[in-house]
Amino acid sequence: MRQPLRALALIGIGIASLALLVAAVGTNTGVVERAAPVLGSDDDLLEHARRSLEEGKQTFRFDTFGDEAFWGGALKLNETIAGEENGGSGPGLSPTMALQLGLKVDADALPASLKNDIRRGRVDLEDPATTLALLRLNAVVGVTGFFENGQLVSVGIQCALCHSTVDDSFVPGMAGIGRRLDGWANRDLDVGQIINFAPDLSVLNELLGTTDQQTRDVLTSWGPGKFDAELVLDGQNHPTLIPPAFGLAGVNLGTWTGWGSVTHWNAFVANLEMHGVGRFWDPRLNDATRFPIAAANGFANLNPDLSPEDDRITPKLADLHFYQLALKAPAPPPGSFDAEAAERGDELFSGKARCNQCHVRPLFTEPGWNLHTPAEVGIDDVQAERSPDRRYRTTPLNGLWTHMKGGFFHDGRFATLLDVVEHYNDYFELVLSPEEMNDLVEYLKSLPNED
Repeated sequence: MRQPLRALALIGIGIASLALLVAAVGTNTGVVERAAPVLGSDDDLLEHARRSLEEGKQTFRFDTFGDEAFWGGALKLNETIAGEENGGSGPGLSPTMALQLGLKVDADALPASLKNDIRRGRVDLEDPATTLALLRLNAVVGVTGFFENGQLVSVGIQCALCHSTVDDSFVPGMAGIGRRLDGWANRDLDVGQIINFAPDLSVLNELLGTTDQQTRDVLTSWGPGKFDAELVLDGQNHPTLIPPAFGLAGVNLGTWTGWGSVTHWNAFVANLEMHGVGRFWDPRLNDATRFPIAAANGFANLNPDLSPEDDRITPKLADLHFYQLALKAPAPPPGSFDAEAAERGDELFSGKARCNQCHVRPLFTEPGWNLHTPAEVGIDDVQAERSPDRRYRTTPLNGLWTHMKGGFFHDGRFATLLDVVEHYNDYFELVLSPEEMNDLVEYLKSLPNED
């Protein structure tokens, strides 16, 4: 009898404890509820930050802002992606072709069975139907497919298309499939060729005042890792490198030529480049001399009568901004730079080379209005003249090692970091020796140094 009695006693204690717990939290609903954090407390702030990060990440990775009406509805890009055999037109876009265009695949979005089949060569990567399967899984970074009755009826894009990549960790030797790296510049992405893949560019032809072939010639001239955001403002063709979207906390201006803050550019791109559905305000675009296309099409005050319920961009900007500012620049992998040379370069950076006068540590740009005239940095004014202030931003240097591909400065005019250092050495008459310039390069490759 002792064991049953002991069990009954333990059950009794458990019931009593449960009764006390229920009494403590209330019995109106019968559900245990946590007390809300005190307004303004650390817990309240942390909960707000957590929710904002999650919402911002979701927006950055997956929100099209309704731009499928442009990419699918107007350009009909979904048709040439699917191909004739899958209800579209033309040969279609195979995974192999997509990877060659710089599109990336999120390995974490793939089911285990599909991963095994890809590793064992059981998946046809030359078949557009496989691309459609990847879109159904939401596995193509920065691209969303919209399906009805099994057919791809539209396609939209996200921030992550240009400003994320993957770590290529899925299969050794197979680039383009791996874990997401948010904020990294996708210097493999050929944006122009992707747009050119669309069957109907009439909306762009009308906007630019060009023939279809002229539009396609512009798009195919860009090359991997480049995009011309001002094309739809002034009609000129001077593409710039896709910049990283990490390491921008504390940085005032977020573009090559200082158009505005991170959140200004988010609104600019979501509305005018991605062609989402939202409100946008920038009266500088009313300048018909400098921005004739923007002025003629009302881009300075976009969708003034759009109801808050129909605005798919503005409500997302705060959390998107918060998430982007949380993306820190990644530290370089061990062994990717000469540590001893970098230590010598560190001294040169703040000393003889005078880099720290503009690239102020630890932001590595000016804390304040971080713009310079073309003459101050020794380059032409072609791209600067396409911006409101006619200046170039002092580029933050943290994480340079992640975007070596494509060159440096806004247009990649300097192929290597050494070319950049040599340019400043000559222009500012720094009298750095070849050894000192190499040491400075190794220091730049070491950023951010988290020691």
